[in-house]
Amino acid sequence: MAEGEKLIPINIEDEMKSAYIDYSMSVIVSRALPDVRDGLKPVHRRVLYGMHELGVRANSAHKKSARIVGEVLGKYHPHGDTSVYDTMVRMAQEWSLRYMLVDGQGNFGSVDGDSPAAMRYTEARMQKISEEMLADIDKETVDHKLNFDDTLHEPTVLPTRIPGLLVNGASGIAVGMATNMPPHNLTEVINGIIAYIDNTDIDIDALMQHVKAPDFPTGGTIYGYDGVRDAFHTGRGRIVLRGKANIEEVNGRECIIVDEIPYQVNKAEMIKKTADLVNEKKLEGISTIRDESDRKGMRIVYVLKRDAIPNIVLNKLYKYTALQSSFSVNNIALVNGRPQLLNLKDLIHYFVEHRHEVVVRRTTYELRKAEERAHILEGLIIASDNIDEVIQIIRASSNADEARTNLIKRFELSEIQARAIVEMRLRQLTGLEQDKLRSEYDEIIKTIAELKDILDKKERRMAIIKDELEVIRDKYGDERRSVIEYAGGDLSIEDMIPNEKVVITISHAGYIKRTSLNEYKTQNRGGVGQKASTTRNEDFLEHLFVGTNHQYMLFFTQKGKCFWMRVYEIPEGAKTSKGRAIQNLINIEQDDKVMAFICTQDLKDDDYINSHYVIMATKKGQVKKTSLEQYSRPRTNGINAITIKEDDELLEAKLTTGESQVMLALKSGKAIRFEEAKTRPMGRNASGVRGITLANDNDEVIGMIAVDDMESNILVVSENGYGKRSSLDDYRITNRGGKGVKTISITDKTGNLVSIKNVTDNDDLMIINKSGIAIRMAVEDLRVMGRATQGVKLINLKGQDSIAAVAKVMHDEDDVDDTESIENTEPTNDGTTVDNNNENNNNE
Repeated sequence: MAEGEKLIPINIEDEMKSAYIDYSMSVIVSRALPDVRDGLKPVHRRVLYGMHELGVRANSAHKKSARIVGEVLGKYHPHGDTSVYDTMVRMAQEWSLRYMLVDGQGNFGSVDGDSPAAMRYTEARMQKISEEMLADIDKETVDHKLNFDDTLHEPTVLPTRIPGLLVNGASGIAVGMATNMPPHNLTEVINGIIAYIDNTDIDIDALMQHVKAPDFPTGGTIYGYDGVRDAFHTGRGRIVLRGKANIEEVNGRECIIVDEIPYQVNKAEMIKKTADLVNEKKLEGISTIRDESDRKGMRIVYVLKRDAIPNIVLNKLYKYTALQSSFSVNNIALVNGRPQLLNLKDLIHYFVEHRHEVVVRRTTYELRKAEERAHILEGLIIASDNIDEVIQIIRASSNADEARTNLIKRFELSEIQARAIVEMRLRQLTGLEQDKLRSEYDEIIKTIAELKDILDKKERRMAIIKDELEVIRDKYGDERRSVIEYAGGDLSIEDMIPNEKVVITISHAGYIKRTSLNEYKTQNRGGVGQKASTTRNEDFLEHLFVGTNHQYMLFFTQKGKCFWMRVYEIPEGAKTSKGRAIQNLINIEQDDKVMAFICTQDLKDDDYINSHYVIMATKKGQVKKTSLEQYSRPRTNGINAITIKEDDELLEAKLTTGESQVMLALKSGKAIRFEEAKTRPMGRNASGVRGITLANDNDEVIGMIAVDDMESNILVVSENGYGKRSSLDDYRITNRGGKGVKTISITDKTGNLVSIKNVTDNDDLMIINKSGIAIRMAVEDLRVMGRATQGVKLINLKGQDSIAAVAKVMHDEDDVDDTESIENTEPTNDGTTVDNNNENNNNE
């Protein structure tokens, strides 16, 4: 150890803490976060200042990028040439910055993520708008500090006339915090700032009349306004962005044409990932993808398959690809060197404060210069008034210093005035020049009065800030690029799809389709029915119900899982087509199948989901009730709806309001009726309680209904086409878990019970048998009979055919012949239809 040195032991933990805090503060303050005043990080500021010092302005020739990078690196930013060049490249990319700050010449990369050329090949100069960021920098408007080696001075902030942070945004990751600020439209921002200057008490909602939303360089659509509102009010929010897509016909094929993509999305990457999804069969309906972008603009073409519905494919593209992405706003910027979360008003306030300081400092500087010049002019005017004596004194002096001293003595001048007189040129002795001196002096006295008045009155300074901003707005302002779709969320696709009533059919093998209800017609009882569906061999239609395109659909499977879908996402098919396999639409396991389905209204409506329940029944007689709220957050892979015990399976699920009466029917012809309140609400993973006791091991539950309207009748149908309706009062209310009472006489002629429904005279029945034949009939054609009878024949079955499914449909009083009109109907929560004049029916 050298002489005079000593070792000081330090706890490594303390040293690490202090070193890391120093490092993190350095990253926060002088690397990763922008300054709230000019919106720039140190590296951006240094690039612009370096270009300014080099003289590569907007009106000069381009200079090699390597020359500019070298200047910035050598003088101000000792952090590696890559960081400086990458910064400069980004400032020259029209898809990265809303208002570019660098005018690049050469290859500066592409929206496909291509790298720019090396800096020895590219050239750059400042954009006109960047000069506005450096305007008045030579008038002592901002503080300067020493550079890294204390040999030069650099500005700590730019005296910008452009609200840089708002118009170009910023993003950066510091230590323990990050910033992500979106760009905005210059015209809107300046209008907002002017509104703030006019009324500093203006609230954020009023500012949002001017600054409507972020405005991204790549355009696109801001989908939904909640995120924008949050971001403006709190400084944090999630803005959903969509590419702009149109549906066109190209060479006889329907195509989706995308001409704008979300901000910061790599186009080539997006197309590649979409193609992968198509190849993996996760995205149906697209046959080929072409990128036809050129120098005229972007154009991505998704060529659709012939049977694809363009709106649904587009919806899937938004859902699964980067064609819809989100921008998480996090407005953290440095305010007086400290990071702070800022809302819209804060950002405007700090910019105006900065501009105000710049105007004050500029005016003070100009006043000082004007007073200095006036002082010199006063001396020159004294000299010109006494020119002969001045010449005599100068001639009589042996040197300049003596001449200055003599002049000071004679005319009581200052050192500065005397020096100016001694250095006067002979031509200034002409009469014309002397007049010029006097007029310049008069002008400068007026200027001084004007500048003092500006420094005295804040309203004048504010008027100057406003005038300068208006000049900037008129010079650089442009139209907004990003379109705002205020009614975001799930509305957009729905707007394109009519909310018509549809019949949804699910076959035994799991094929699903939706068909317009108008394709079905009413027939009289005992008819043969129409061909409803072409199913595959051995397949038959098992479920059939009526809903509308805009409803939400929950699928409940045999194993007790729940999947979520919109009705319009179900593929449309003609009455005779077989539909699409559910496996391709939801992520259902191979050995599972859909058993029940519920059509609900808006799952985002808290009042609705908290006041409704899902009640389920299994084949072995278990029942379970759960709040609908538990099913309002769908997951792609489904969620558990009920824990199914061994040898059991889920049979039915209904939507209720908690006030219903539940009926379960058995294959053996027994039925039980009990109050829904007898089953308490349980979590999604519970397995339920006993609803009915089975007569023997071969017996099973065939259906469950939830009755709200106590006037409705109970309709039962057996597999050989027999059916009847009886009064609800025929079934007494018992406790759940009993054996039930007889609901139909089961004989060889009738076959086992297959269906139980609650109906009124206003309903039609839709009966479908295993060979795919459907018949529709009016319930009022069936008389009410006793509970223990075998009923009447509803449909003539041929050969070994039997009934597969029964559903009810509302019919109109004004039916004419076979046509059907259901204008006054409204789908219920279990997917069937009721009269919306009868409010009690709404939750059958």
